[in-house]
Amino acid sequence: MITCPTATELRSALDAFDEEDGPPDGRRLFLARVADNARALLAREAALGEAAETEQRARLSALLGAEGGYRDLNRQLCEALRSGKIAPRDPALLAHLRATAIARIAIDQPGYCGLEALLDSPVA
Repeated sequence: MITCPTATELRSALDAFDEEDGPPDGRRLFLARVADNARALLAREAALGEAAETEQRARLSALLGAEGGYRDLNRQLCEALRSGKIAPRDPALLAHLRATAIARIAIDQPGYCGLEALLDSPVA
């Protein structure tokens, strides 16, 4: 589910960083922390990303009444919203968007202070 940069691009950047030699100055230490965070993100993506994408695809299929891949279903959702086939305040759409956002935050920013509140709060 990592989309920008992609997981492949992130791994490539980490490989390039690991190959660089440099003095352990402040800049290099900062970049090492950034690299460690990127490695942790990739690990969370590997552990949680496939299940999150599968769940998102299932919700989209139910919402749209269609089958397809992750990108295709998201494109269909955009088209359905543009055409008015699905209303922006449709409860099923809002539940899908909420669940998708929570899954994304759990991967991207698991330390986000509002994540626990989101997980504990009922869907409105």
